Order: sequence, then C-alpha cells, then structure tokens
Amino acid sequence: MIELNVNELVKFYGANKLFEHISFEIKTGERIGLIGQNGCGKTTLMKILMGIEEYQGGEISLRKDNKIGYLNQIPVYEKSATTMDVLRMAFAAVYLLRSQMEELEHCMGLLEGDQLEKAMNSYSRLLEQYELKHGYEVDTRIDKVTGGLQIDAQMKDMLFEQLSGGEKTRVILAKILLEEPDILLLDEPTNHLDLVTIEWLEGFLQEYKGAALIISHDRFFLDHVVSKIYELEFDHVEQYLGNYSYFVVEKERRFLIEFRNYQNQQRKIERMEQQIERYRIWGVMRDSETMFKRAKELEKRLEKIEVLDRPVVDKRKIRLNQKAIGRSGKLVLELTGISKAYGERELLHDINLGLFYQDSACIIGENGSGKTTILKMILGEETAEEGTIRIGANVVIGYLPQHVAYPDEEQTVLEYFARLHNLTNGAARSQLAKVLFLQEDVNKKLKYLSGGEKSRLRLCSLTFEGANLLILDEPTNHLDVDSREVLEETLLEFEGTLLFVSHDRYFINKLADKIITIEVGTIQEYDGDYAYYQEERKKEQDKLISRKLNNTEGNSPKQDKKAASVGTERARW
Repeated sequence: MIELNVNELVKFYGANKLFEHISFEIKTGERIGLIGQNGCGKTTLMKILMGIEEYQGGEISLRKDNKIGYLNQIPVYEKSATTMDVLRMAFAAVYLLRSQMEELEHCMGLLEGDQLEKAMNSYSRLLEQYELKHGYEVDTRIDKVTGGLQIDAQMKDMLFEQLSGGEKTRVILAKILLEEPDILLLDEPTNHLDLVTIEWLEGFLQEYKGAALIISHDRFFLDHVVSKIYELEFDHVEQYLGNYSYFVVEKERRFLIEFRNYQNQQRKIERMEQQIERYRIWGVMRDSETMFKRAKELEKRLEKIEVLDRPVVDKRKIRLNQKAIGRSGKLVLELTGISKAYGERELLHDINLGLFYQDSACIIGENGSGKTTILKMILGEETAEEGTIRIGANVVIGYLPQHVAYPDEEQTVLEYFARLHNLTNGAARSQLAKVLFLQEDVNKKLKYLSGGEKSRLRLCSLTFEGANLLILDEPTNHLDVDSREVLEETLLEFEGTLLFVSHDRYFINKLADKIITIEVGTIQEYDGDYAYYQEERKKEQDKLISRKLNNTEGNSPKQDKKAASVGTERARW
C-alpha cells in the first residue's frame, strides 16, 4: 500500500532552483535510504514532506489519517518539563484516556441507577479504546526504548533544557519511536550515538512496522536497515532496489551502460555526418540533385536524434607524499601495564598493547570508556598513574583530531601550506594537487573549507612532514559520504601505521586489520576487520550462554536454591 506519493516536485530558493521533476513513493513497511551530494536538498525535501517548507510545483499525496514523525530540529518545551515529561508526550492520548477513566472510577462510587449504568457504559468504551492503544504496555515500551538509547533513570529526572545537544537528540528520537508514526523521517539518526546504541536502533528499525525514509552518512547503518536507496539529483530521483553496498555496485554498472550507449550513439552520429558529407561531395561532382536530396533526408534524421549527455564520474585519486615517509622499526608502539584514574574512578586498568609496522588498528568502545584518553596518553597530553608507553625506533607521529582547526583561518590553502613548510607557491601547488586541491581550490580561505577538506589538508601536511604513525580521533565525524570515501582512499594509500578511534563501522571495516575493544577498563584484541570482530564476539556470547545453561542444568535443587539466594542478595546491592 502506498503511504506517501510525491509527483513532479519543484523547489526554488528565491530565483535559484534547488530541484525539479522529483517523483517517488513510500510504501507500507519500506525502509528507504535518501542519499545525494551535499546541498542537493535532502533535508529540504524532508521539511517539505512535513509541511515545514513550501514548494513551488508538483503534488504530495499522503494516505488518509497517516502520521509522520520527523527527527531533525529540537523542539522547545516548558522550562519545567523533565525528560520523562517529554517522553510521555508520545502517549498524550493514552494518558488522557487514563485520566478520564480515573475520573469515572471516582464518580461511579457516588452514582446509582441509570446514572451508574451510563457511567459504566462510558467507562467500558474508554477501556476498549485504552486497550486498543496498548495503554497497559506504555511503561514497558518507554523502558524498552530508553534502555536501548541509553537514557537512564538520572537522565529521565533531569530537566529537558539542561540536557546536552546530543542527549536532547536521543530523547527526541526516543519520543518519535514511541509515537510509532506510519512514516518515520530520520535525518542523521545515528549522530550522537555510540556503537551499542546504533546497533540497538538498527534492530528496532528492522522490526518497525511502519515505513521509514532515512538520511544517513553511516553506510554500515544503511546496509543493515534499508532495502531501497533513493539518490536525489537535481532533476530526478534515481531508485536502487537494495542497500548501500548494492547501490555502489549498481550505480557503477548503470554508469558503464550509459557510457557505452553514449559511445555507440556518438559513433552512429559520426557515421551519419560522414555519409551526409559524402552525399554532398557526390552531388557536386556528379551535379546530382538526388545526392543532395539524400543528404537533406539524412540531416533531418540526424536532427531528430535525442543526443545523450556524456556520463561523468569523478574518479580523481588521492596521491599522498609517500617518499617523505621514512620506514619505522618493526615495533611502533608498546603500552605496558597502563592504568588511568580520574579521582576515585579508575578508567583504565593494566592495559597492555603492541602496535607493529603497517598495522591498521581501530579502538572501539562505549562513550566515556577511555578511547580518546589512550590516544592522549600516547601523544603525551595525558599521563598514566601506572605503566609505561614506549615509542618505537624512527617513529614520527602525526595526529588528526576530531575537529581540525587552524590558527589563522583568514589564510588561503596555498598561503598556509607554503608558509608552514617553507615552499615556493609552485612546489606547494604540486603537493596540494595530490590531495585534490586543484586550480582555484588553493585560493579558498581556510575558514571556508568543509570538514573533509580540512582533514585532507591536515593529512597532506602530516605525510609531507614524514609522519609514519597516524593517530586519528573520529576522523569521519561531520563528513558526508563523498568526503568519507575520499578520506578512506587517502588512508588506504598510506604506507605507514594507523591507530584510530571511530564509530563508523563501514570506515572501520574498510581500513582496520586489528580491532581493540575497551570494556570496563580493560582491552581485548581481535586480529581482523570489523566483520571478523562481530563473528568472534558472537562466538564468545554463544559460549557464555552455553556455559551458563550447562551450569544451571548441572546444579542440584539445593544448589539452584543457593544460587537463587545469592542472586537475590546481589540484586539488593
């Protein structure tokens, strides 16, 4: 069943046309990824569907009584509203029914005869509506969603306005999920979520009964949640019946077909033009009206051909300055017995870690588990209470932080790079071209660079300086898909050693050959990519469940009773 239909949509900003001829539909239960280049109008399209933005042409048809839920902006609530108050707004109709039922319950004790019967009939109708809306399951549903999105009891009691931006986003996401709209519009839902929470959200959306249209730069998330991709372009929406990985392969296949068709048509046009020229030459040589007539007929046929546009794909490659990178020793980095505490809270305990030449290792863990702290200790920005950190022979460290900033952002890219490395403009241009700063790009001021461009410029500097150990802290944060892919390509070209923290599982899977997990202050290493790590974790969990079942089956009734008693005592504490 079609839940929403968009036909020939047109959007202007002033005199500038953002897009036109936009047509698509959303069917019941579909989960669709909406992708496209930055600035193509993805968020604007969602706002149009919600009625927040106007449009200048086309039609939008929504199935009768359909509800749409939209995650983008943070609403403003009363200053006295707690997080729990905001979450309960998802069940305003249920709480109204409950209030009316309680009022009738109170009145029924005071009524008699016909009035009592009338009140009981009203109560019965309200109870039926209450059960249809799953009123008795409200608290369970709230606990399920808030537990999955890591909204704990303390956070529920806090005033909503006192929460951080990321916490507010999580609460609004929880509220929308609890409302269970017929169509979910989610704009970057994984922002401000850690890996555990993202995986929970994936599972929730996989089981969601309604439809969902999702804008996301998290390609792993799109792979696991959506079954259709809509690519928004200026003059149409291109559909792909698969997840993100399917889209990448299928888009390449379609491009090759389009390019082949373009080449075939160009050859046909060229042959026709040559034949026209020959007819004209023969007409002159033989003084033949017939030849001129044939040339004219062929010209008319040529004019009727709808000439295909030449397909264009950006295949520019990154080329890092590998010659400047010196070879480090085999052992690049060694952490022995590292412990770190903040006050009475021990963050890391007895950490032992070895990193070797050309390793590409990713550190993962929940927010606040100590990932960035480890990086800062290696960089000398933090000190450990116990243990030693040893840097290997000939190791030159380069650091790419989450947010790349420059001291004087009024400088152009060329001025900055040339002055920093004491180069002529020509030599600086040559180095910058390797990381796709071409022609007029080098004259852009630093303050106007995107997050991806700033990261690219920083990487160019680090490799030019000879860094052979790159330490990266959430390098894909705030980057669009295109920028992430350019960064991945850049790092895949790097011939040194990588140590990075990331929540982007697609990025991790593409780059990492070692996964380092932090849990409860300790680390565990997995020699493989993210997919291998997931397989190993599943095996570990299956073994743990099996061991628990075996232990339970092996207990005597007396032991079971004792185990239950111990469990009860622990639960009290």
